[in-house]
Amino acid sequence: MKVVEKVGKTIDEAIELGLQEFGVLRDEVTIEVLEEPSKGLFGLIGSRPARVRLTLKDNPVRRVDRLLKSIFEAMEIPVSFTIEEKDSVLLVTMEGEDLGVLIGRRGETLDSLQYLINLSINKNQEQRRKVILDVEGYRQRREDTLQKLAQRLADKAKQRGRSVVLEPMNSQERRIIHTALQGRDDIYTFREGEEPFRKIIISPKK
Repeated sequence: MKVVEKVGKTIDEAIELGLQEFGVLRDEVTIEVLEEPSKGLFGLIGSRPARVRLTLKDNPVRRVDRLLKSIFEAMEIPVSFTIEEKDSVLLVTMEGEDLGVLIGRRGETLDSLQYLINLSINKNQEQRRKVILDVEGYRQRREDTLQKLAQRLADKAKQRGRSVVLEPMNSQERRIIHTALQGRDDIYTFREGEEPFRKIIISPKK
């Protein structure tokens, strides 16, 4: 955490000096006034300048980095990761040996960790960031698997002339299924049930 203390004839002047040192805007720091300026005897003798403390606010990338490091340290799992920021999305790519424990059954552990990270870094923040966690390309492999599954089950529904019900999936995976099938004119998809047991149903068009 970066902290600087500055003095100036006025509080605003002291703050401006701190902002210049950090090279940031006012909303990127927290400001604590340590001493109010005061005029001494006859406006000269014993006069006291303003003194402020500026603390550079944590940013989302630093928060995610620190939180993940503490989690992996507690789990005693050696993990290296990179954080890529695109607009309001932070993509975290993790690498290491035996990281299956971070993925879990059909990505459930990874999704849970991702959910907790999102909750934590967006707490009390005006601007929200979406964090996506990935382990060595697992998300893309899972997406490819779901796309193939969607086409196979759509063909099955068409051939048998009746609906096929998929197992419960999270919203992200349901979206992949819908997107994979939206170009077909022989079937249609819809959702059924409540979270976390919401399912997709693939039905043939009559």
